[in-house]
Amino acid sequence: MKVAALLSGGVDSSVALHLLARQPDVQVRAFYLKIWLEDELAFLGDCPWEEDLRYARAVCQQLDIPLEVIPLQTEYRERIVEHALAELRAGRTPSPDIFCNERIKFGVFMDRLGGAFDRVASGHYAQIAQCEEGFYLQRAPDPVKDQTYFLSNLHQEQLAHLLFPIGHLPKLEVRTLAQTLAVPSKDRKDSQGICFLGKINYQDFVAFHLGRRQGNLIERETGEKKGEHEGYWFHTIGQRHGLGLGGGPWYVVDKDAESNTVFISHSDRQDARMRDRLTVSQLSWITGRPTHAELQVKLRHGPQLIPCRFDHGAEGKGYLHLQLPDPGIAPGQHAVLYDGEYCLGGGVID
Repeated sequence: MKVAALLSGGVDSSVALHLLARQPDVQVRAFYLKIWLEDELAFLGDCPWEEDLRYARAVCQQLDIPLEVIPLQTEYRERIVEHALAELRAGRTPSPDIFCNERIKFGVFMDRLGGAFDRVASGHYAQIAQCEEGFYLQRAPDPVKDQTYFLSNLHQEQLAHLLFPIGHLPKLEVRTLAQTLAVPSKDRKDSQGICFLGKINYQDFVAFHLGRRQGNLIERETGEKKGEHEGYWFHTIGQRHGLGLGGGPWYVVDKDAESNTVFISHSDRQDARMRDRLTVSQLSWITGRPTHAELQVKLRHGPQLIPCRFDHGAEGKGYLHLQLPDPGIAPGQHAVLYDGEYCLGGGVID
């Protein structure tokens, strides 16, 4: 079996490559995806891609596996970054990592391969199960590291050609394997950034494209001005940190793009901000529409699964009723649905 392995230079993809290389029936070639921001905005970071590529080359040399660098700058700009900027301008909260996996890593890159490989492998924490109905996306056993939320827009043809070599392992075991195998990146910290930013600071990225414009921080309940901000696009509903206000904690509860106003509430009014009903659109299902209503949902990446009821609506919309209300629901975020261990897909919150 011929496998194209995506390599980022981090510990997860490096261990995944090691595990593939140890399989006698697998022929592996590694690929590093070079993205546009890493060149054009390098002055905002600290050589964000050169260090990653150095580690990627080191692990390939260790295993005597060829490495190819694939430039995808144009595709990233057109399919991911422009979408994210448009959402920010509209006052919404984009989920670029979900589209990054669907459209770039397992979209454009797979198309570039042109069928030359049987599978594409990555260091994601997720599992793929197969049954008569097709392929299912299954949660990783490590609930904190599970990345099915970010893979929820994948479709059947993509899953049929994917391998997640470390998806069945907890993070601690991956770290232990990295030490045992003497992986060059064994001591590197995990990346916490958005997929297309590398080490570039998110605030700097937003400011570079959308600028800074002074606006007011208004207390929702009283209409009183509590402070100022540098642009509504820097803030998201549910945000607590970075407001620069005393007497808190304060939370962002709403935004008005037209007036460049950010509305806030104090934590002692948290109950009033709770929502238990929301509408989702742009629905995408991995293995067909859910056949029953009692499911679970993730409103953001993390271990928390909220029991919910999902009802199909007209015009491709869906309606969610949460058993546990949430104070940080933001338009533009993805709501990803689960049936136990299986990720069903999801949609964008209106």
